[in-house]
Amino acid sequence: METKTIELLEKLEETSEEFWNVSHQTGCFINMLIKLMKAQNVLELGTSNGYSGLWIADALKETGGHLTTIEFWEKRQCIARKNFDMCGFSDIVSFKTGQAYDIIKDELTEMFDLVFIDANKQEYLHFFEAVNPLVKNGGVILADNVLSHAKKVQPFVEAITSHRSYQVQTLDLPDGLLMAYKLREQS
Repeated sequence: METKTIELLEKLEETSEEFWNVSHQTGCFINMLIKLMKAQNVLELGTSNGYSGLWIADALKETGGHLTTIEFWEKRQCIARKNFDMCGFSDIVSFKTGQAYDIIKDELTEMFDLVFIDANKQEYLHFFEAVNPLVKNGGVILADNVLSHAKKVQPFVEAITSHRSYQVQTLDLPDGLLMAYKLREQS
């Protein structure tokens, strides 16, 4: 990771509560997972100020991949764009502004190696229903806050855990990170 990216991540960690950013540990895990998977196409739901997206984009720079990130609040996405620009990631990031569910259903047709969900917790189930057809076999869905917001995300957790196409594990990272692997062969 380049020094300017490390420095910006450290600066953004000072405002993590204001922007509801993932923990440093969660960002590092996502970065490492993308590299291990050699992921090429990643979708992020909930750009905020770009903190988690910087971890993702850093890994995608190494794998030669691309990030599509969706944020409801235009003001937050403007902040994120500046942060991506500062780190030289703008060429590998596409920004979408608006309701994530609508954008997924109306605008996205490509398949994703990894989908990271960290947006409106009460909408996680709807996000899953929308992105499921766009996740490649052998792909991964990550969802943050499954422990810290357990009641709000319970319908999502129940749906993905009982879905025959996914192997699911909740990781003991701050706030709880659900990891769901989409099985290559479905019966």
